[in-house]
Amino acid sequence: MKISDKLKGYGFAFLATVAMANVFVFSKAVLNELNLYQFGFYWFGLAILWNILYAVPTGKWKIIKRIGRNEYRILFIHGLLELGGTTLFFLSIEKTSDPAIMSFLQNLVPLFVIVMGISFLGERFTFLQFTGMLITLAGAIVTSFSGNISETGFFVPGSVYLIASTIFLATSTIISKRYIKNLDPGLLAINRSVYLFFLAFLLMLLNNESFSISRTALLNTLIGSLVGPFLTALSNYSALKYIEASKSTIIQSSKGLFVTIGAWMYFETIPLSFQVTGGIITIIGVIILVLARDATAKRLKI
Repeated sequence: MKISDKLKGYGFAFLATVAMANVFVFSKAVLNELNLYQFGFYWFGLAILWNILYAVPTGKWKIIKRIGRNEYRILFIHGLLELGGTTLFFLSIEKTSDPAIMSFLQNLVPLFVIVMGISFLGERFTFLQFTGMLITLAGAIVTSFSGNISETGFFVPGSVYLIASTIFLATSTIISKRYIKNLDPGLLAINRSVYLFFLAFLLMLLNNESFSISRTALLNTLIGSLVGPFLTALSNYSALKYIEASKSTIIQSSKGLFVTIGAWMYFETIPLSFQVTGGIITIIGVIILVLARDATAKRLKI
């Protein structure tokens, strides 16, 4: 039975959602034992290995011969954006006590993607789009509230880093979608891993960090790097090949629910009730924002 492109897209989007949920859990487990430099060296070094093991047997590596100067320029920009966004992302995971909170806050990425897209096209925001934006922002504020201003401040530790990372990652998403037909998903996945690996390696050398890690850290890194920089990136970029970014975004906005379950099982932590409520509000806001954007796009075509 032939699988339609749309069904493939939904499948890849759901796979990216579940895989990304595991990234929050396993990266937190590794960062509980390693510093950020050690983490980046092993996490993205293994990610490069997984991508090579995928690219060689499938012949995907041959696409390198076909890319030109413009594609290399795009890969350079994409790598720098992922470098900034991903570094800030894992810094937020390192600082937080509960990765589920950060997963809900990452729903700000689609908000910035749509805002940037509309701004570049010179369009006006509709009332429904503006409502979705406000709901998403309100949910993010509620989710990031620490609940104890006197001890930890207004925001949950790590939330500022995560919010900053969403700007970089949103820009990277726009570029990826724009050039996805010219650049294979596997190439984009390995591109970000190479940039992040070499930065971590350089910082390891400059700071005389130890290359020795425990067995549990290595095991969690093996699993996390497989589902993270390899499977998540590959499935996410693959979804963009078959379905609109908006549909993929709606599916992936639910990852916070999976992270909440995983964090409870792995760390026995769970966000406060108002933080979970805020996370659900961000999901509702993203759905309204995306559907409103799609409705506007269809009307303009007519």
